[in-house]
Amino acid sequence: MLRSPARQSSWVISASQGFDAHEILKEYEILGGVLFAFLARTVDGIEEPCTRGELLVCAQRLFRAVSVIQQVTTTQYLRSVAAQVEEREQRLQGFNRMVSHELKNRIGAVLGAGQLLAEPVIGANEQQRSKFAAMIVENAEAMQDVLEDLLELSRIESVDVRQQRNVLLPEAAAEVARQLRDMAAARNVELRLSPDLPRVEVNAAAVELCLSNYMSNAIKYSDPEKPRRWAEVRGMTRRPVGSEQGCELVIEVRDNGLGVPPEARDGLFTRFFRAHSGTVTGVEGTGLGLSIVRETVESLGGNAWAEFDSTGSVFAISIPCGDLPAAQPV
Repeated sequence: MLRSPARQSSWVISASQGFDAHEILKEYEILGGVLFAFLARTVDGIEEPCTRGELLVCAQRLFRAVSVIQQVTTTQYLRSVAAQVEEREQRLQGFNRMVSHELKNRIGAVLGAGQLLAEPVIGANEQQRSKFAAMIVENAEAMQDVLEDLLELSRIESVDVRQQRNVLLPEAAAEVARQLRDMAAARNVELRLSPDLPRVEVNAAAVELCLSNYMSNAIKYSDPEKPRRWAEVRGMTRRPVGSEQGCELVIEVRDNGLGVPPEARDGLFTRFFRAHSGTVTGVEGTGLGLSIVRETVESLGGNAWAEFDSTGSVFAISIPCGDLPAAQPV
């Protein structure tokens, strides 16, 4: 049994599925205890004569078998950790390059506009003064967006969002709509909240963060050629596929905006990816918003995805919401 490749590989798989070092070492202790208890019970029933030395050899072979499993699993665990560290280092390097480039350009634009405003010729021209003042504000707001994304990113990587307060979903959606009201009005986008949003308690920080990203994107990428532009929050509760108990809450943000080009859809929800970076002008961003949504939702045991059709886009999340007597689709 101990030499079985299947049994040995199952321990290797366990190490790669998120077990920490303490859990793995505890598994070895449990396995060793079970095997030695089995040996102790079996020895008393053996009819063949044997010496104490032979019994010690048998125990030593059993110990060695457990040690081999431990060595293989630990090696695989260390390889997995090393790969994760390397991947994080590469992301950090790319992140540093992106942030440095973004902030350097923004600061340069602010300094340049500020220096020009100090020139007597520019300062005396109301039109020119307004132009450079608007440039300063625009770049300062863009830097603020970068910093806010960085703060959200650090928060979801260092804080357990499950420890935050809970509110009802309609309240969370209404709060996000309130925060984005002026932005939506500036782009002539109507924000809608479905009257049938399930009155389910949700993590306020996580859900408001996700809805804010989804709805602000719907506003930014609204279609200027459509006379009526809208973004709507919908929701439903349902049983997870293949489950007879529990429920999951699905929250959708639907819009009739520009959508996402088919060739760019595979890159959504990855860090620093911007689907419209070469096709839509006047919209700034870091490409972190959707990746923050995905990581936040996954920290709650849920998922994030997007769907597209001829009428627009649907950006959705699903999160566990406890027990559900019967499915309640909206």
